[in-house]
Amino acid sequence: MAQTKFDKQVEETAESVMFGIGRFLAGRPMDGERKTDATFWRSGTRVLPKVEGRVSRSSYRAGWKRLTFRISGLAATGAGGYYALWEKQDATFAAVRDVWENPDPAIAAAQTGGIGLVSAAAVGSAAYGLATRKRREFMREWVIPLHEALAVPLGMSELTDPRRYLHVPRNFSDDDAEIRIDTPGHLRFNEDLVADLIKKKLALENVSFTWQRAGKNTHVVVKKRKAPPKKLGLSDPGVREILAKMPESAPLIGFGAGRKKVSVDLDADSPHVLISAGTGGGKSTILRTICCQFIHNGAHAFVLDFKRISHSWARGVPGVTYCRDIAEIHDALIGLAQEGRRRLALAEQLADDVLEREPWRVGPRLVILLEEVNATMAQLKRYWAKIRETGDPKTSPAVDALAEILFMGRQVRLHVLLVAQSATARAIGGPEMRENFATRILVRYTLNAWRMLVPEVSPIPMPTEHPGRVQVVTRGRAQETQVLNLSNAEAREWAMSGVHAKGTTGPVLQKTALAAPAADVLADAWSTSAETLPPAPAAEPAVDRDFLADAWSLNPPAPAADPGEAAADTTGTATPPANPAPESPAPAGDPDDAVVGLRTAQQDHLPELTLAALRWARANDPDFPASADKRGAELLYRVGDLKKWARNRPRGAAGTTDLD
Repeated sequence: MAQTKFDKQVEETAESVMFGIGRFLAGRPMDGERKTDATFWRSGTRVLPKVEGRVSRSSYRAGWKRLTFRISGLAATGAGGYYALWEKQDATFAAVRDVWENPDPAIAAAQTGGIGLVSAAAVGSAAYGLATRKRREFMREWVIPLHEALAVPLGMSELTDPRRYLHVPRNFSDDDAEIRIDTPGHLRFNEDLVADLIKKKLALENVSFTWQRAGKNTHVVVKKRKAPPKKLGLSDPGVREILAKMPESAPLIGFGAGRKKVSVDLDADSPHVLISAGTGGGKSTILRTICCQFIHNGAHAFVLDFKRISHSWARGVPGVTYCRDIAEIHDALIGLAQEGRRRLALAEQLADDVLEREPWRVGPRLVILLEEVNATMAQLKRYWAKIRETGDPKTSPAVDALAEILFMGRQVRLHVLLVAQSATARAIGGPEMRENFATRILVRYTLNAWRMLVPEVSPIPMPTEHPGRVQVVTRGRAQETQVLNLSNAEAREWAMSGVHAKGTTGPVLQKTALAAPAADVLADAWSTSAETLPPAPAAEPAVDRDFLADAWSLNPPAPAADPGEAAADTTGTATPPANPAPESPAPAGDPDDAVVGLRTAQQDHLPELTLAALRWARANDPDFPASADKRGAELLYRVGDLKKWARNRPRGAAGTTDLD
């Protein structure tokens, strides 16, 4: 007897029910489509070939886990139904009847409960999002790109959930971290290619690969083979000897993998160094380590520390000028730019082969430590806005001076060690200024900071919280380094035990014979004797700080004045010679012929001008009179020449900032 359409539908329905019960009890997917390699006892790790569309997480579960979940859900539903419809049957029917007859209270309760439920869901979702934000970023930046690179070489579907076979801890860059990657059991893949892709995508160096090829659980374990030392101090074996043998122009930064020395050569690689790190990243430790080595070898250091306490170890150390106030930092930068221009002119006169053999001919090495550039640059701009007058340029001359120093070549031996929490182009003064830092040290960096400062280095190494661990980037290559950590006492001892302690800072060159005032902090930047600097006075003496203005000279000292002539003192009054000729006493000089410093000239003769305006004009106005004499590092000018220049200088219209 032929089956009717109804009979076929009944048979198909019964067959579907039987298959559904079988899949339910076997823990298999209810749609009957097997999408992963999961079995009843083992969880899945990869999606099967030719599977299309999204694969749910439940597809990776082992069959027994799915069966347990289903039976538990069915049991909970049955128990609830039994309790409501059998044990409490009368109460359940009464509650339903009350809702049917008077629905308003139930609707109001549902509305209130719904609002509370939605609010709780929103708060829970926000809390979950915040709690898992770092995990999502880690997946997006590291795990998913690694999966996209390995899926095809391993013969796996790209739909596979990376978390099922890529076991990458969030601290995988730590020395003792272990990475495990489950591989297909067929082993039909190129192990060398897979290993190379792992190293490239995770930015790993000096790692070992341990392959497990036997059995079902095939995998590879990746560990660091040669890591930098966990800590590095001066007392470690051999460190003091290595530090003593480092070249004068290449201070030791720390050790890399396998105790490989990591340094930066300011003469060969990069004249300036940029350090980018957040709070607590060890910026001052890095500067302390580098700077004390330069001082040990005879360099002069200028610590421009607006925070005033970052480098207490350097106070009183021979060869160190510590500028704490923003006015001191302003004047120091302008003076250093002047010294750089003087050195450029001198380098132009010297032959290239002379500079190559005797680089010290332009002057001693000057190292400028610029702390917290983000705050310092803002303070310099505010300071200039406060003291500038009509006719002065809008841009701070100190900011221009820093830009000028950064663009000077390594031949002038001026080097900037700059520290910034966020080394944006705006904070430093422009992208062209930031490009002068060929060596960049990054500590506890963010991905955005890495992309901004060293975009040429890819992939980005995973940042670590390990104390003292940094990335030194030079010539497009990043090197993980453990920084040498010198305490304040050790840095001070090392700085004072080198060239300065031997009483010389370099070749003996002719200097002016006039004694420098105590307040001329840069007067002895180029000196053949190392005297201990006195502590900073509570109040600065009122003398002109002509920073590094001809602090040393290749020219011989000026001939001594005629005994019959009067020598001018700092106030411009005539002082009789030590042994005057009795027959011809020195006549009283014209006040306009007196030679004075800029500070004295401003106070006594040009009160309508500020000292900052005079210094700026000296550095930028070609008509500014030449110096007539010199007292130590302080340039002296004839009063009459200064008055004549002040009378004849062009003036901008009132309310403008045009150059006078």
